[in-house]
Amino acid sequence: MSRPDLLMPRPMQPHAMAVLEKEFTPHRLWEAADPAAMLAGLGDKVRFIAAGSHSVVDAAMIEALPKLEIIANFGVGYDTVDAVAAAKRGIIVTNTPDVLNEDVADLAMGLLISTARELPQAEKYLREGKWLGANYPLTRGTLRGRTLGIVGLGRIGKAIAKRAEAFGLKIAYFGRRRQADVAYPYYDSVLALAEAVDTLILILPGGPETRNIVNAEVLKALGPEGILINVARGTVVDEPALIAALQNKEILGAGLDVFAEEPKVPAALIALDNVVLLPHVGSASHHTRGAMAQLVIDNLVSWRDGKGPLTPVAETPWPKPSVRE
Repeated sequence: MSRPDLLMPRPMQPHAMAVLEKEFTPHRLWEAADPAAMLAGLGDKVRFIAAGSHSVVDAAMIEALPKLEIIANFGVGYDTVDAVAAAKRGIIVTNTPDVLNEDVADLAMGLLISTARELPQAEKYLREGKWLGANYPLTRGTLRGRTLGIVGLGRIGKAIAKRAEAFGLKIAYFGRRRQADVAYPYYDSVLALAEAVDTLILILPGGPETRNIVNAEVLKALGPEGILINVARGTVVDEPALIAALQNKEILGAGLDVFAEEPKVPAALIALDNVVLLPHVGSASHHTRGAMAQLVIDNLVSWRDGKGPLTPVAETPWPKPSVRE
């Protein structure tokens, strides 16, 4: 039996690529001297796309592949895939939910603790030999008495909430809609949530609907003891507004695993001592990345074998950010 043609815009883990090479005839777009020419030559062949981490599958790529049937995205977020263009053509888009919940939730809480208690700064203080002269200063930040607002109470958001409850945090949330089976207080905008809490964890999808959903007004509402944690997408935060809020001490601190233009991180952020910065490692363990890659493979093989997609995405609009005049 001939192996169907598969487009790979970016590389995946070696094991995943080895499996895909056995199941499909792969075409590695990142190795092409002329990617546009490669796409033109594959137009009447490619039915499958394995979209590795940070792969951009835009409307132009979709248009260049008239036989395309399915785009299997590596990651629960799929803002780099033009799902609207795919839907117009009846093309299935899948993602990798659930398998990364625990690692990302762990990291979110780790970032919160690190930001509140200044753990990286304290370690740096020790490594530089400063402890020999004096104890590290007491931190203003603590988890005691905090109220956590979760922006995006989906699978990962609920895993974060479970951990936060164990730390004694009060919890509230904002999302696409009020969830009938959730007892936490619900707020109908990020702004209203920020006014009611002093800590925000962002775990919502990226894309045009949520771009800059956390803006200067939201940060001001969070207040001078406020902590912002972002394990979602860098685009959901107005980055210049966040930098200004941190510089002017309008909020206490921030913990960021994601940025607006990765891997570029603004020098102004790096220069600040009230922010903890990580290089997008929320799901970056061998265990979880392996499970994500396997789910990409399983979706493609299931579709190829006529069994349908395992984890198709469902588009549900996010409420528009409220802005007070």
